[in-house]
Amino acid sequence: MSIGIVGAGIAGLACAVRLQAAGHSVKLFDKGRGAGGRMATRRVASPCGDVAFDHGAQFFTARDPHFAAAVTGWAARKIVTPWPSAGDDAWVGTPAMNVVVKALAEPLAVEWNAHVDALRRSDGSWFLDSVSDKSFDAVIVATPAEQAGPLLVAHEPAMAAMAQACPSAPCWTAMVAFGERIAIAEDIVRDAGIIGWAARNSGKPGRGGIEAWVIHATADWSRDHLEDGETRVVDALLAALAAEATQPLPAPVVRIGHRWRYARARAVRHGALWNDATRIGAVGDWLLAPRVESAWLSGRMLAGRILSANR
Repeated sequence: MSIGIVGAGIAGLACAVRLQAAGHSVKLFDKGRGAGGRMATRRVASPCGDVAFDHGAQFFTARDPHFAAAVTGWAARKIVTPWPSAGDDAWVGTPAMNVVVKALAEPLAVEWNAHVDALRRSDGSWFLDSVSDKSFDAVIVATPAEQAGPLLVAHEPAMAAMAQACPSAPCWTAMVAFGERIAIAEDIVRDAGIIGWAARNSGKPGRGGIEAWVIHATADWSRDHLEDGETRVVDALLAALAAEATQPLPAPVVRIGHRWRYARARAVRHGALWNDATRIGAVGDWLLAPRVESAWLSGRMLAGRILSANR
C-alpha cells in the first residue's frame, strides 16, 4: 500500500519504519521545521558561544523488551547513552535528544513544514489537503490527541471522541544560559515551587559547553499562565531557579521561553487505532501512556496490525 502519515514524531516514525521494511510505500508530513517534536533540541548563539537546550522530553526509559532492544541498537550507534543523574533506567540522545528522531527519519520520506488541514476520502483513496495532491491507500494520524481529533472526526467519530477525551497538560519552559556555573550543586531540580523539573542541560552526557538550564513549570502553573507573555514566564521561572541556588544568579546570556500546549497526554490504553475497511488509523502516546517509549510502541503496534490484516 501507499500510506500517508500525519506527524513525524516518535510514534509516526516507528510506525513508518516497520511498514517500509515490510515493503509498503510510506510518506510522512509534519508541520515542524525539522525532526524533534516533543524530543526537540533548540540551538542558539550567545556571546559566550553556541548553546543547545533539550527543551522537550528530558530523557526516556526502556522497560518494554522490544523497545529496550531498539535502545540497545541505538546505544551501539552511539546516539543514546544512560543518564544516571535522572535515574538508573534513564537514557538521553547524544549529543542531543532530537538525534534519535533524526536517525529514525533518515531512511524515510518526510516532508517538513507541511501542515495538513484535513483528510479527504475520494473513490477509495485518501488525500491530505493542503500538503499533497498524491492519493494514498491508507492514512495514519500520528499527532497529539488535540490535533488528531479534528482530523479524524469526519471519518471516524469514535476515534475522534477518544482523542477528545485525552486532553494534554501544557508546560511552559524556560531555556537559560549563563557565562559561569551557577550555585546549584545537583544537575536536576524536581518539584520546587512552580518548577516541576529543571536540569543543567550542559551537564548531560555528551553535551558540555557553557552553563545551560532547561526549566519546566508545573502543569497547574502552566495552565494558569498559559496566555502570559514569554518575558513574564521566563522571569518567574528564573526567580524559582534562583530560589534553589546558594548564591544569586548571574545575568543570563540567553533567555528563551517556549509554550508546549500539548506536553503530557492523559492516555487511554488502546495502544493504537485502525479501521481496516476504510484504512485509517491513529497512533501516539495518548493511546498508551505519556512516555517516549509508549509513543514508539504505539507506532509499532499499529504497523503490526496493518501487516497482519494485509497478509
